[in-house]
Amino acid sequence: MTRHIKLFDTTLRDGEQSPGASMTTPEKVRIAKQLEKLGVDIIEAGFAIASPGDFDAISQIGEIVTQSVVCSLARATEKDVLKAGEALKYARQKRIHTFIATSPIHMEYKLKMKPDEVIARAIDAIKLAKSLANDVEFSCEDATRSEAPFLKEIISAALEAGAGTINIPDTVGYAIPFDYQRFIKEIVDFVGDRAVISVHCHNDLGLATANSLAAILGGANQAECTINGLGERAGNASLEEIAMTLRVRKDLFGGADTRINSKEIYASSRLLAETCGIEPQPNKAIVGKNAFAHESGIHQDGVLKHRATYEIMSAEDIGLDRNRLTLGKLSGSHAFREKLKELGFDLDETEFKRAFDRFKELADRKKTVYDEDIRSLLTSESANVPAEFTLVNIQLADCSGGMPFSAVTIRRSNGEEITDAAIGGGTIDAVFKAIDRVCGFSGQLLDYKVDAVSEGKDALARALVKVVFDDEKPAVMGHGLDVDTMKASAEAYIGSLNSYLVMKDRLRKIDRTSV
Repeated sequence: MTRHIKLFDTTLRDGEQSPGASMTTPEKVRIAKQLEKLGVDIIEAGFAIASPGDFDAISQIGEIVTQSVVCSLARATEKDVLKAGEALKYARQKRIHTFIATSPIHMEYKLKMKPDEVIARAIDAIKLAKSLANDVEFSCEDATRSEAPFLKEIISAALEAGAGTINIPDTVGYAIPFDYQRFIKEIVDFVGDRAVISVHCHNDLGLATANSLAAILGGANQAECTINGLGERAGNASLEEIAMTLRVRKDLFGGADTRINSKEIYASSRLLAETCGIEPQPNKAIVGKNAFAHESGIHQDGVLKHRATYEIMSAEDIGLDRNRLTLGKLSGSHAFREKLKELGFDLDETEFKRAFDRFKELADRKKTVYDEDIRSLLTSESANVPAEFTLVNIQLADCSGGMPFSAVTIRRSNGEEITDAAIGGGTIDAVFKAIDRVCGFSGQLLDYKVDAVSEGKDALARALVKVVFDDEKPAVMGHGLDVDTMKASAEAYIGSLNSYLVMKDRLRKIDRTSV
């Protein structure tokens, strides 16, 4: 009999806490749809009290997700729990995840509370959460540095108050697998069938996935994780590593498995990487670009003779098709539609027409269009926000010993076209300064990256910027995609400005409705 291990995905909450990984609400919604397609049991969509943007994202995700449980994090305070309940108002399946620290160091220095006060706070939060959502999870923050007798005392109180899931997180990545397995087994034996025991492991010592798997061996039936292991500091346990380990090594895990559709793993990894601009390291297990590459002659020879000699899973298992059909300018709409199905994209007719038009435009400028190009094109399309500003054309001048110069023409949403120019410390600086002059905003560039989406001299350039406009936090991300690197960079910068304007407008609306 298969033992079902629930996967609680926190990419949109804990993953977004990774430096540089901020996402807009439309981007979070797109990722949530993919997580549902991937088959995760619970999607932690955000931290409702943290910002109006997080509240908005949780609300929208709750309205569109039907198969997965949608969850909001909340500290063990009345205002946090009420805000989480409000954000989840329209979710079909909802969970409030409330937490409080339980380790001596956290209680003394962070909370400045006595153990009895911590228990009382937890009980009040859980009871309130239970009145707003039938499904309540309680986390003992910094559990692996907590004292076992106190941990059992607060868990008992949490169960009595109505928590259905108890999370034992390794908040600071302190645990060692064999000891964590023993620790979790002790908690599982103590709780029995009164609740699901969950684990949430951080990767500070590089052991997050190993600790999660050890906990499953110890009896935990829920693992909290993120796509690509994204997360605060050194990251979280990697969803794809947990899912594929359980599948490949069923012999050791007593038939424990997840509901993950493994053929959606690669698509999920690429969507997240392209959305937040953080690529998995090349040697990342499962989804790194070298994960199925064999350079050693001995390995190549073995794989050619029989793939199982050096591969314990196939690229096809995670949705990476080796026999990819490449497209070009002569490819028609039928071939393009089939390619989108193959890559896991489900578009309505309006979205398909827009994507096909962009594909044909790209194919006219690029000899071969690869899967990676199409994934990037579709990802950039899905992240589109209402555009107050659109790039019409760009001119550049640079020479050795001269002054870098750029002129841009930008069209406003009312149809007006404005042209202006600027001199900068470099070509990109000149482009961004010219855009600032035309649009009337002042941007401070925090991060700028360009990489090639696929291969060849005509490879599609993907530009990503992180910008603060008019000294207002938080920073916003912008994406640009073009064969011309300078144009991709300009579009990324304008995209970040459009996202900033949409975010400001949305936050104003939320503030007005919450007064």
